[in-house]
Amino acid sequence: MNNIKAVKKHLIYEDNHLLVFNKQQGVLVQGDKTGDISLLDILKNYLKITKKKEGNAYLGLVHRLDRTSSGVMVFAKTSKALSRLNKQFKNREVLKTYWAIVEGENIPKEEKLINWLIKKKKINKSIVLSKELEGSKRAILTYKLIKKLKNYSFIEVELETGRHHQIRSQIASRGFPIKGDLKYGAKRSNKNSGIYLHSRYLTLFHPITKKKLRFVARCPKDSLWESCEEANS
Repeated sequence: MNNIKAVKKHLIYEDNHLLVFNKQQGVLVQGDKTGDISLLDILKNYLKITKKKEGNAYLGLVHRLDRTSSGVMVFAKTSKALSRLNKQFKNREVLKTYWAIVEGENIPKEEKLINWLIKKKKINKSIVLSKELEGSKRAILTYKLIKKLKNYSFIEVELETGRHHQIRSQIASRGFPIKGDLKYGAKRSNKNSGIYLHSRYLTLFHPITKKKLRFVARCPKDSLWESCEEANS
């Protein structure tokens, strides 16, 4: 994806203050110990070339998505935009809606989950608790069933909090792990090692104009995802 044509293919929106992008499965958001090129680096290089900047281009990371997941991400092109977007996320003014395909067909039609999560850094996993313990953080989400599939269910999830692996861990704790998510109990992996979790919609206020914006990210090219998009069109 490290070329201009490939970046533009997944670009959702761009102005002087924002860059909104549809992250693909397997792409690292920010550099880590693997040394793999990150989406942040790719997009900075895109800005440097397209804006003909002599030095490094500025791009602020507002939020994250797991490497195994896909979907809409917003980046700040100025420090002022970054500060204001960070405030929106902190104050829970941003609406984040995910799509997921989970194992099992008997999932409840709608449910609000309230748990406490503890992040285990050594194994990069969040443990779900039914009550608050020292070091835990409250996690709240609501999901609804959109469509039953053969051996799976297609659900839509709205996050109220943004915790580490929140959707993956909370949904799995109810007995419905996300398809391909071996870390949280899925029966088998997917061919591309990704999981069926997609950040579908992101709604926020423009950091400068204050206009309400809603961004939509197309699902990965996959027959299972395509059937879900058709069901919700």
